[in-house]
Amino acid sequence: MFDPQFSISSNILTYISRIESAKALIDHAALVPSWEAKFRDDAFTRTVHYGTKIEGNDLTREQAQQVVRLQDYVDSEEVAKRTGMLARERDIQEVINYRNVIDWIDKQTTPKYSELITEKTLKTLHRLTVFKLIEEGYAGRYRDKQVVVRSATSSGVVFRPPVAVEIPYLMTDFFTWVHAPTTQAVHPLLRAAITHYQLVYIHPFIEGNGRTARAFASLMLYTLSYDFKRFFSLEQYFDSDVDAYYQALLSVQQHAERNLTYWLEYFCYGVAIELEKIREQVQKLSRDLKLRKQLGRQVALSERQIILLELFQQQDLISSDDAQKLLPQVSVDTVLRDLKDLMTKGLIKKQGVTKGVTYSLLE
Repeated sequence: MFDPQFSISSNILTYISRIESAKALIDHAALVPSWEAKFRDDAFTRTVHYGTKIEGNDLTREQAQQVVRLQDYVDSEEVAKRTGMLARERDIQEVINYRNVIDWIDKQTTPKYSELITEKTLKTLHRLTVFKLIEEGYAGRYRDKQVVVRSATSSGVVFRPPVAVEIPYLMTDFFTWVHAPTTQAVHPLLRAAITHYQLVYIHPFIEGNGRTARAFASLMLYTLSYDFKRFFSLEQYFDSDVDAYYQALLSVQQHAERNLTYWLEYFCYGVAIELEKIREQVQKLSRDLKLRKQLGRQVALSERQIILLELFQQQDLISSDDAQKLLPQVSVDTVLRDLKDLMTKGLIKKQGVTKGVTYSLLE
């Protein structure tokens, strides 16, 4: 029977407290749909890009974003032709696939833990992850051969997972733990972190285990009301120091009793860092009461106006020249019309005359 061993350290308590604080603000933030869509789209792109980059994918974030936006394409050759992208077909296909994984998760609008956190879902996510990348017979099926885990940076072997014959038993134990009454008392963040680790440890599939494990752990958080409005992405944190990510995972194996405490600290710290960044952005968007009330009334903003408001969050005063530099492809007249519209909506104010005119958020 799978029985994860860990201690609730002071670090874990501190990180969870920080996460809960950020979660409360994010969950209750008064943001218009256009802002929420922007945060979600950014998190979506970062998840897809860094979730594949950590496995050695060479596409840039900009290229990954191009792939994400071409939602109707599932073939790397079609995407390369459509975008003119010069990249390995495999890299493009990996990003297409992970885009489809995250899209599948996002479509679960009212996810229920008992119905979605299942072996069937895990295999579905794996099939989407490895589409056109491995032999079809291995997609969504447990492996029947030994594999090793290699570092994406050095190509050296960092871990040898359990032998294939053990996988069915290990996975049965894992899902028994997932739905055990005692497990329901474990904090959602710790449950997701343990899930992430255990799936990486078992390595049930021939390929695509890391991406599948991370996606399944994120889905688990969503089913437990920890979706943070889907503004967050842990993948960038993991990719920022790949060696640290692997070392945190390997720390469990290096402990005599396979203790998960250090891994849980690493995982919760990453969530805290990511959410505090999001909280800071949200706070900037609603830092005074009047702006919060305006946004709460569903003020309609164009994409350019969203970009301009971001600039207002970074500096107290901006000029039309500042706005023009931010939007170099847009005419001066259009920029001025956007600024005037923001004034009409009661979000900014103008001071000064002629060349000395500046704008600021309405106090």
